[in-house]
Amino acid sequence: MRTTLTLDPDVAQALKSRTADRKTSFKEVVNETLRQGLADKPKSKPTEVFRVEARSLGLKPGIDPNKLNQLVDELEAQEFVAKMRRFRKSR
Repeated sequence: MRTTLTLDPDVAQALKSRTADRKTSFKEVVNETLRQGLADKPKSKPTEVFRVEARSLGLKPGIDPNKLNQLVDELEAQEFVAKMRRFRKSR
């Protein structure tokens, strides 16, 4: 199909650059670019912004929340040692 199309100068320049880079015809670059653009799914409307309200963890004084991972590691290590002891006794 033959049609007349008026391009904005920046779009025309981008298409010409792509034509030169790919060493192909202007027609092929325009068709490929339009196919890609038409294949994109339409963007959905922006959703409502999700906000998180900070709340106290309710930890007792003296408990450092930054060291909770260390506590979990220590508890896992203790559990592993206990399992190994039970395993050795059962042999």
